[in-house]
Amino acid sequence: MTSTSRLKILKIVLLVFGAFFVVGVYPLTKLWPPGFVWHADHQGSEYLVMILGIYATLGVFLMLASRNPLENLSLIWFTVWSSFVHGGIMLVQALMNPMHRGHLLGDVPAALLVGIVLALLTPRGEQARALRQKG
Repeated sequence: MTSTSRLKILKIVLLVFGAFFVVGVYPLTKLWPPGFVWHADHQGSEYLVMILGIYATLGVFLMLASRNPLENLSLIWFTVWSSFVHGGIMLVQALMNPMHRGHLLGDVPAALLVGIVLALLTPRGEQARALRQKG
């Protein structure tokens, strides 16, 4: 796959992930709380409202970054690494606490998938510089 075609796919993925963060995470918390809600109070947890707000905000910025990913590499790499860290912490917590095992089939793989897909598509180093110059 060429760098140009990867960049086109990255733009689409940023738009899709961004839109999903804005409008898709909340429905998952209602459809399958054991896989996407971390507190016993599935009706009105302050934590849930906070995390939904953070993901919605990130989603808006990912959609904006989809217009020109090369000018937004730090945001994309933040999303990659924060997804790995968040997914890794959730993985450990789900393994340590049987009450949270549903997350092993919910938000844990979802967070890791976001990090992996963006890491594979996002240009780095010389490749990013060359694409910027090509413009």
